[in-house]
Amino acid sequence: MANPASLSLGWGDPRLHEKEHEKEDGQVNARISGAIPPHMRQQHDPSVSFEEYLYYAEKTREEELHQPKSAYEQSFLSVIFPSKTDKGAHGASPSANTNNGSVITEEEWTNASRALRTATRGAIFYLITTDILGPYSLPFAVAGMGWGPGIALYTVFAALAGYSGYLLWEAFMGLDSYHFPVRNFGDLGYRIFGPYMRHFFNFLQALQLIFNVGMIVMTCGQSMSQATKFKLCYVVCLVIWAIVGLVVGQVRTLQKFGWLANGAIFLNIICMCITMGGAATSPPNYQAAALSAGANINGGALIKPVNGVYPPVQTSGGLPDQGQFYGSVNAAMQAVFSYGGAMIFPELMAEMKRPRDFLTAMWAAQAFIYLWYMFYGLFMYGYQGQYVVNPSYLSISKYSVQTAGNVFSIVASIIAGSLYGNIGVKVVYNNIFVELFHAPPLTVMAGKLVWVAIVPIYWAIAFVIAASIPNFSGLEGVVASICILQFTYTFPPMLSIGYWVRRNALKAGEGFNPETGETMRLDGGIRRIIRGFFGRRWWMQTFNLFFFLGALALAGLGAYASIEVLILAFNSGSATSFTCHSPLDG
Repeated sequence: MANPASLSLGWGDPRLHEKEHEKEDGQVNARISGAIPPHMRQQHDPSVSFEEYLYYAEKTREEELHQPKSAYEQSFLSVIFPSKTDKGAHGASPSANTNNGSVITEEEWTNASRALRTATRGAIFYLITTDILGPYSLPFAVAGMGWGPGIALYTVFAALAGYSGYLLWEAFMGLDSYHFPVRNFGDLGYRIFGPYMRHFFNFLQALQLIFNVGMIVMTCGQSMSQATKFKLCYVVCLVIWAIVGLVVGQVRTLQKFGWLANGAIFLNIICMCITMGGAATSPPNYQAAALSAGANINGGALIKPVNGVYPPVQTSGGLPDQGQFYGSVNAAMQAVFSYGGAMIFPELMAEMKRPRDFLTAMWAAQAFIYLWYMFYGLFMYGYQGQYVVNPSYLSISKYSVQTAGNVFSIVASIIAGSLYGNIGVKVVYNNIFVELFHAPPLTVMAGKLVWVAIVPIYWAIAFVIAASIPNFSGLEGVVASICILQFTYTFPPMLSIGYWVRRNALKAGEGFNPETGETMRLDGGIRRIIRGFFGRRWWMQTFNLFFFLGALALAGLGAYASIEVLILAFNSGSATSFTCHSPLDG
């Protein structure tokens, strides 16, 4: 799942703000050898061609290859135990004849960009594996699909998620540079497909983040209602955690969250161990049976008590009889949540001293996620069967174990919720308020005051989502299909196809000329597209096309199935909006 800690390495940018660019562009209107230097361009300058991005990316990759590497950095131990003494990427020292800051030089701009890149592959490993919802949804996914299909599908999702990460890394390496840094998913979309794709990516990212915050408010509220033995009104529980979130969310600098975010993985492991211990030593939480996976299997017959006695725990080797296919598809969407971190992969690479090392950290993290989550999911399904609830720590019946798990999950959840909210508000503010309405940047007092006003509104929306859609599995399926699946499985092959079509279409004599600032192309139109698609590695682009179309089809099925599950939940009365009655209480 998308990882909030991705930006805990820092949000600030020491380089000129766009408004300062405009000021400098007004002061300096000179061309150097006929070309406008990168430091005099706006962040999303339409005059910068794809070929110019390639040219500067190649220069940056060449420089990174010659950066010194310590013996420890080269060892695999650096993946698990990141160094805390590493500094940013090194480059040329600033010239002695700097001009008192009146006009930023290209050398100063490039060195400032190098200084931003401080993360090592060890830090990236922990940031990718810092999760909050992914592991707890997997038992529900296995229960909805059975042993065989569940293991097979989760394995396929793992392999394709790693492959998607590789595709994003490849496009990033080809388009990112110290001169024109790629900062997020939207920047990749902009450089390959244009401004509309950037706006679409930013909108979908903002949508995913607000729903993630809403789901975290929901899980905290349900955990509190369970810990208080349902004596506290459920809506009040949601209000409490929404207020806690908006208070903590007033912190603007994500760097202050860093040590908390990196510790969230250990909180989750402790919570999973407690949950597995409770599942092995106590019966399922029958009070929450209406929210369990069994509610969607065979018309709910596996969870209906007979003479006050609930059916025994049952598991299925194959696909359980769900009556309608949407139950199985919605279960598959829960597995998607485990690999939903690709949305922030470009942000992670943007902060790495050596983006080339991202692959090592990413594959190590994916292996950790696959092995640990798989073990947890199968263990919980084996002991609780059809009674598994999503999130799974809410399906423990023994109160002491239940409460211990809830405490750890609440602490980890509020850390994650605050980080999701922080990033979400910044995505909305920077891409809508600043860019479209020319609001003041967050670095000045006026921007800080606007931030104070926006954060409560953001958490109020999250509260409305949590209170109005209390069926966690249905809501999670909608978010997974509409947002998470796109960033992890649909957009990476689409971006890769666009990147390689444009790159392979280059012929001898074409490209960017840094002396004149001109880009030479000898042809255009459909001929160029066909040449690019069937150029180098055409077989890989063909596979990516089928991958893209398959992911798009699965997203459509997932959205339909999840909405049907929500409709069924509301029609059956198991989900009621804005109520004091907790959905876990029978």
